[in-house]
Amino acid sequence: MSTRKHASHSSWAERQERGNLTLLRLMTRLSLWLGRPVGRVLLRAIVLYFLLFAPATRRVSAAYLTRMLGRPARWRDVYRHLLVFATTIHDRVYLLNERFDLFDLRVHGGEFVDAALAAGRGALLVGAHFGSFEVLRAIGRTRPGLRVAVMMYEENARNVSAALATVNPAVKHDVISLGRPEAMLEALGYLDEGAMIGMLADRTLRQEGERALMSLEFLGGRAGFPVDPMRMAAMLRRPVIFMTGIYRGGNRYDLHFEALADFSDTPRGERAAQVRAAVQRYVALLEQHCRSAPENWFNFFDFWREGAEPADEPAPPADASSARIFDT
Repeated sequence: MSTRKHASHSSWAERQERGNLTLLRLMTRLSLWLGRPVGRVLLRAIVLYFLLFAPATRRVSAAYLTRMLGRPARWRDVYRHLLVFATTIHDRVYLLNERFDLFDLRVHGGEFVDAALAAGRGALLVGAHFGSFEVLRAIGRTRPGLRVAVMMYEENARNVSAALATVNPAVKHDVISLGRPEAMLEALGYLDEGAMIGMLADRTLRQEGERALMSLEFLGGRAGFPVDPMRMAAMLRRPVIFMTGIYRGGNRYDLHFEALADFSDTPRGERAAQVRAAVQRYVALLEQHCRSAPENWFNFFDFWREGAEPADEPAPPADASSARIFDT
């Protein structure tokens, strides 16, 4: 497998974004001042604009939805897809300001988080660009001992810090910047204190070819998935919990936590096999949730086509406004 084959995974981040922190600050103030119902009306107009004037994003969304629906995707299908994406970004404004009272939040599998907290050795919380990562903050309301540090690449870490400070300066996020020798030691320090390490594991920013990506069947085609998150979990000898916050319409989110792997007692000679098994289970869980809520898939580039370059145009402005929060 050549490096070029999965260039779409590593070059998605190179696109310039429409939007900046000034726009985010304005959107934040308007959303908090006008309230979520009025903000959602404005959001529909913004999504309609991008449906009309972002043809590359529209084409990629339609191709994905056609794969999922078993029929050619229509304009209203694409509109719904973009609206769900924009809604989850818009809702981050309220979630970061701890307005959990605005939402119907239903937790499934919270016992896996409780078990990891009780063990006191931490765990890795692994998600994807699917649903809302920020809504997972809500589980901390009933678990005051829960602390999550987010692992991401350095450029994204700077974007996250700036974006979060814009949305709510009082919010403090622990961010571990990848790509540095000390990143693993920092992660180990958090885990030893009983904290969780959160990351998204469906994209890679680096072109490392076959060693970095595992080609697997996914939603009717083959796609490359990063191996490094599971390798890191194996090296740190910690359990891994799959996580996702699925938007179900209106004000409802379903928070799912599922046991994915446990490398706590894995012998060194068995790590490679268990890492492969963990990636396979991760992909199976992601596919299961994609089929249950297809509009929650937020990879707006061709995830399957080998050698595909991402679209020249960015995803809708909500993506830009979020400054790629929690991208890995």
